[in-house]
Amino acid sequence: MDTQKILQELADGRLTVQEAMERLKTEPFDDLGYAKIDYHREIRTGVPEIIYCEGKTAQQISGIVKNMKEHGADRIFGTRCSREKYDIVRQNCPELEYDETARILYYGMPVQPRNNGRIAVACAGTSDLPVAREAVLTARFLGNEVIELYDVGVAGLHRLLSKLDVLQQANVVIAVAGMEGALASVIGGLTDKPVIAVPTSVGYGASLGGLAALLAMLNSCASGVSVVNIDNGFGAGYMAHSINCLAGRREENTACDESAKQQADR
Repeated sequence: MDTQKILQELADGRLTVQEAMERLKTEPFDDLGYAKIDYHREIRTGVPEIIYCEGKTAQQISGIVKNMKEHGADRIFGTRCSREKYDIVRQNCPELEYDETARILYYGMPVQPRNNGRIAVACAGTSDLPVAREAVLTARFLGNEVIELYDVGVAGLHRLLSKLDVLQQANVVIAVAGMEGALASVIGGLTDKPVIAVPTSVGYGASLGGLAALLAMLNSCASGVSVVNIDNGFGAGYMAHSINCLAGRREENTACDESAKQQADR
């Protein structure tokens, strides 16, 4: 990233302190008029700027992608992107890939997980797949191993129970469901792992576009359930990543403490 290059050039004597200061002034974000791209976000949070494509034109998305590439971005991720917009944007960035179900464009997806531990995504029905896939790709893009469990809704509880061992192996579970949104409560009662509930807008009239599932999940009797907004697979994937990172740091700290103890005993 450019900030690292600036600091390296300063350390190598190729930049003066004043020159480095001037370049750092413009480094935090780039103003395109219709968008201000935050290039310090990854330094602060560990996650680069994510593009929310819905409501943006294909030309605006193309401009953002082009600017990110010019700044040396090796990872790009955009949510809620239509196929039509993707086809236009890809003309300027052939490396971009697209997931039709999740409506996500991306490149720089890690080949191997960067974090220890797993995230499980349990999807109640096939109609909930777009939201579930959004959560899956988000978590994978951020460097996590993700296990996918599809069509395991409570209308056929035996389907979920047959995967109980998989749920127990995960550090965190994302439960994606529409209709009455009962899946999250059931999973919360079967595992000691944190459960992130994602209500979807799937359902008949009285589901009120996902409001029924949202309220049911907010009123879950299972203690370990938290809830994101309706159809917010991205938010669930991001939160699961944060939890998985904390679990990984705990394992690293435990290993360091054990190593220090062994050295002290010698």
